[in-house]
Amino acid sequence: MPEEHPPAQKPGPPHTVALDARSARGLAHPLRLKILGWLRTDGPATATMVGAALGLNTGATSYHLRQLATYGFVVEDPERGTPRERWWRAAHSSHTYGSLEQSEGREAFVRAVAQTATERIQRAAEANATLPEAWRAVSTFSDWVLRLTPREAQQLRRELAEVFDRYRRHDPEDTLAPQGSVPFAALLQLFPHHPERLPDEP
Repeated sequence: MPEEHPPAQKPGPPHTVALDARSARGLAHPLRLKILGWLRTDGPATATMVGAALGLNTGATSYHLRQLATYGFVVEDPERGTPRERWWRAAHSSHTYGSLEQSEGREAFVRAVAQTATERIQRAAEANATLPEAWRAVSTFSDWVLRLTPREAQQLRRELAEVFDRYRRHDPEDTLAPQGSVPFAALLQLFPHHPERLPDEP
């Protein structure tokens, strides 16, 4: 009897893109962050599909998709698209801004991320009581206050990112993902607890 092999994993998008000042400005909008995040977990899709999922009108969704494409965050999916209907997919599975220099674009991006994260946590908290017990039991809303040097904070951020990476499946259609797995939101915020008390030199 021939040996059975699991189906080949569909190639996913490149892992991570590092933002520069230009791309940070392009992503510094809560709706674009929502659209991009949705495509990364539920795409590819058309503007109509994305808009319906996020409660946005098709015109606004199409505009923000074009802007995301201009900055290289999404690309057309030629395998699904037609001359009359564009399908879009995420160009990368994640992005990072850690090495981005201080700029207006970075600050606008951070504010947009904070707004989007706050909305996601609020929705999750509202839905928590209605989750099946198995899913509610593994959800958590935890926080810690740690005493760290900049070097320790950098190391902690790197180690936590490595843990997340071990569990990441880059493609929503990944055929090797365990049966019964669903997308989980893992949000990582690490920042000084009292920014007004920081010494000029660590």
